[in-house]
Amino acid sequence: MRLIEAVGYPERAPDGAVSFTMQVDGGEIAVAETAGGALRLSARVSDDASVLPRLAEYAAGRMLREDAVLAFGSLNDWKGENAACAFLWLDVASGADAPALRRAFEDFADSRDWWRARVMQDAETGAAAPFPEMVIRP
Repeated sequence: MRLIEAVGYPERAPDGAVSFTMQVDGGEIAVAETAGGALRLSARVSDDASVLPRLAEYAAGRMLREDAVLAFGSLNDWKGENAACAFLWLDVASGADAPALRRAFEDFADSRDWWRARVMQDAETGAAAPFPEMVIRP
């Protein structure tokens, strides 16, 4: 609830909920409390495994720029679905104050939008369009 209140989300989580899915900018961002008490934000980037090699080219450089992490696998917390997908996640300290929660959420949403734009760009062009930022390849 602290995160929902910090970002001004119009809905409330059910009492006692340890996870909640928010509709944000045409997509979903799931929030779940981890066993250690941190808040884990997660969002699907793509269900298409064929985009992974292209996304991997960006991953190392993005890790230098942001705290959100791109991963591929089963996102079990995502509405109980077990299908493999590319997703983004970020853990936020449980003791973070409201401004820190809001900043983390906004940064995560921006990161999710950036990754979704790369996936859409690949879908439209059949491959990644030239990208002006530096890319670090692992």
